[in-house]
Amino acid sequence: MKRLMLPTIFLLAGCSHTANDQWSGQDKAQHFIASAILTAAGSEVAQRQGSSSVRSANIGFLFSVSLGTTKELWDSRPAGTGWSWKDFAWDVAGAATGYTLWRLADH
Repeated sequence: MKRLMLPTIFLLAGCSHTANDQWSGQDKAQHFIASAILTAAGSEVAQRQGSSSVRSANIGFLFSVSLGTTKELWDSRPAGTGWSWKDFAWDVAGAATGYTLWRLADH
């Protein structure tokens, strides 16, 4: 996982079309909640496929963050609203929350 972080950061740092948005708002809550749900769902599916609890939680987290990244890449198109580091931060915070809650739920 650590090997993927550095190349991803370098790739995303080059986004030239960025959003000028706020830290709060309805869309930030949607990013947070969706990421938490996607992490828990991805973790549950991975566990039902036979992965260990820790591995399942990691898979769910990466699944959620990868979808958030893909959404921001889509937004960074010239016709899009622009890459939002604030949206991405809420995605990661939601994924971390989903990871924690799923792990606490007797897994």
